[in-house]
Amino acid sequence: MALHKMLVFLFLMMLLLLGACAALGEGEVILEDDPASEEEVVLMEEEFETPDLQLGDTGDHVSELQRRLTELYYYSGNISGSFGESTQAAIKAFQEDFGLEATGVADGDTQALLYSTEYRPLQYGSSGDDVKQLQTRLTELGYFTSKISGNYLESSQTAVQAFQERNGLEGTGVADVDTQTLMYSGQAVGKNDRTTAATPTPTPDPGFLVDEDAPAETMATVLEEVPFEGNLARGSTGTRVKTLQNRLTELGYDDGAVSGNFLGNTLVAVKAFQEQNGLEVDGIVGELTWNMLFNDLNVVLPGDTPRPTPTPTPVPFAVTVDVNNQVTTVYGRDENGEYTVVVRQMLCSTGTKSYPSDVGEWVLNGRTARWCYFPRWGGHAQYWTRINSSIAFHSVIYNSVNTMDLSVSSYKNLGTRVSHGCIRLTVADAKWIYDNVGEGTVVTIREDLPDDPELRASLELPPLDYSRMLPESTPEPTPTPVYISGAMPPMPLEQMKKNSSGEDVWWLQSKLKELGYYGGTVTGTYLNGTVEAVKAFQKAVGLKANGTANTATLEKLYEQELATPTPPPTPTPTPEVIATPEVTPTSTATPTPTPTATAAVTDEAADETTDEATEPSAGVTTETPAAEEQETENEAA
Repeated sequence: MALHKMLVFLFLMMLLLLGACAALGEGEVILEDDPASEEEVVLMEEEFETPDLQLGDTGDHVSELQRRLTELYYYSGNISGSFGESTQAAIKAFQEDFGLEATGVADGDTQALLYSTEYRPLQYGSSGDDVKQLQTRLTELGYFTSKISGNYLESSQTAVQAFQERNGLEGTGVADVDTQTLMYSGQAVGKNDRTTAATPTPTPDPGFLVDEDAPAETMATVLEEVPFEGNLARGSTGTRVKTLQNRLTELGYDDGAVSGNFLGNTLVAVKAFQEQNGLEVDGIVGELTWNMLFNDLNVVLPGDTPRPTPTPTPVPFAVTVDVNNQVTTVYGRDENGEYTVVVRQMLCSTGTKSYPSDVGEWVLNGRTARWCYFPRWGGHAQYWTRINSSIAFHSVIYNSVNTMDLSVSSYKNLGTRVSHGCIRLTVADAKWIYDNVGEGTVVTIREDLPDDPELRASLELPPLDYSRMLPESTPEPTPTPVYISGAMPPMPLEQMKKNSSGEDVWWLQSKLKELGYYGGTVTGTYLNGTVEAVKAFQKAVGLKANGTANTATLEKLYEQELATPTPPPTPTPTPEVIATPEVTPTSTATPTPTPTATAAVTDEAADETTDEATEPSAGVTTETPAAEEQETENEAA
């Protein structure tokens, strides 16, 4: 009996072990076979509070550190997860390049810079693939004519210096972060371009002008306006950060070093300035904060009475992510302040059922990143906009920080659930979100919206142009038809069925929607949603419910419009004829009958047509995707 119990126990243990092995094997298959498994992320790197790392430490944080150092060409060893001397040397080199104390310890400030910077500074003696990329870009711009070797020597230094001087930068010959950011942007001026980039406006010293006629009155005035050129936040680097730090020091908010690195001391000073000057205290130097710092004569100093906080401006947009249809819709405010006006609709990819996108309402906190890296899964993306601590909007996936190194499968999979929770978009759509959808915007992620095949079809993406790694250019869309409730439909009435398209389909969908039979998007293309709506109408009016809009169905649908004759236009008065006495008419002319208008539109209807034509229609993107993608290509780093 004891032997029997032992055999049963061993048998059960074997089943458990086999089940565990099977589960492990299934997991490995998913990781290998899922084309998106190495391209997405569950948690964003920016959300982790990592500890200080130093010689002797081990673990996942060290592995992530080594991967990032490898990407920036500071580390060439194994990703071992062990912080050894080679990792320490790489950290020291990074710290020296970015003006930090070269301790070899990856503290919070070092990691903030490491994970936020897009480039490492390059100078004489540097080498690596990033030098090759630099030389390639300089060749495209006409500054570099030597062999692309990956070694930063005299010819590279000369080319960089020429680029800097042509583009209004200081000609140091060192490709620092600012130089590379401009070089890879759409604003870079080539050697043979006719235009020249304007030299940056120097930071003015605040001065006091005294009216000699009234010496008791002193007027503070900024001598020259300092233009805003983009947000600065923790992790930012460069000359603009130095300008910011100098200004905060002059105003008495900061007594730290002017290093060009936006770290803890600068963050505290910015927040103190914002609080004292009635601004939102977020530590981000946006346009309002910048202009208050540099271009406002009434800036409030630390010891002055604080300025009251202004009434907040209403958030312009709300965003809905429709998981069922894989569509992201941006809504603007209507005349009542409600978010009902469709501004933009975009095909997207949400999380799989195993890694679903977080259903619910989320309020954006304004955190964005030009490029992001996913440490758990690998891969990069452009135009990252945080939704919550786990997910974000961002572009399709790249294998490296290079716009030509696109993961083609991530583009082709748009419209399907393939991510680990994030909302993937085309580069143009991700950039639009990044540029326009800010802090305070409510993002609603839903899985319960009805199927809308017409909407999905209207957002279908063009093939990929492999020469640019962007969607192929598409022709300008035809003007959106205008439906006028109660007006005569397009004549003659002709049969429509699945896959038909055109103005008559647009009117059919609009009329069915008005009557409550069609709940999808009016697109002018007759797909399954329209078929089901026509069937429901046919059944309601006693016709054969086959889903085809034949003449009998259309006559029944537009019965009221066809039965109400349109009033004929008012005849033009005949001008008075003054008879000439000498001429006697020989016959009486028969008056010509006034033709009857069969489908005339009244003045009121015409006015309504004009009004409706100016409104964006549901399902129709208000910007040409190809034009936006081309702009993104020009601006991409």
